[in-house]
Amino acid sequence: MQHESAGPSPVFLLCERRAGLTSLNARGSQNFAETLPTEMSVRIFRELDAESLCRASRTCKLWRSIIDDSEQLWRQQCMLVRAVCRREVDSDRRDGLSWKVTLLRNYSRSRVKAAWLAGRYSGVRSADELLGSKMAPLDAETWGEILQAELDR
Repeated sequence: MQHESAGPSPVFLLCERRAGLTSLNARGSQNFAETLPTEMSVRIFRELDAESLCRASRTCKLWRSIIDDSEQLWRQQCMLVRAVCRREVDSDRRDGLSWKVTLLRNYSRSRVKAAWLAGRYSGVRSADELLGSKMAPLDAETWGEILQAELDR
């Protein structure tokens, strides 16, 4: 006796769509977060960088809920920012801010600070050369670090 299926075979779905993989669960869902345990979805989201994580949280209500509720995701991203902005991140955490808020407050600052410390703006002769560059406010201690890095170059 030959096995009859209720719908098209998984191979047919994969080949037919060609745009990507299709979820093959019984409900026909294409959202992995609907079928996987939350912990597994979090593990998948951990592979994203901070910008992609924020974009993913705008995909649907379920993804937003999983991402927003996971301190683990925000802590991981925040620790990357802390490598550049240790004082700022530690201060925000001492003030009781969540990992997510701490990340949002310090992400742009860390990107700008890292660029300055790496010498990206070493050859700037006037403020006009910075037009179009993303900047963020930096404190006096950070400017001291940047100036010391310039002197060391």
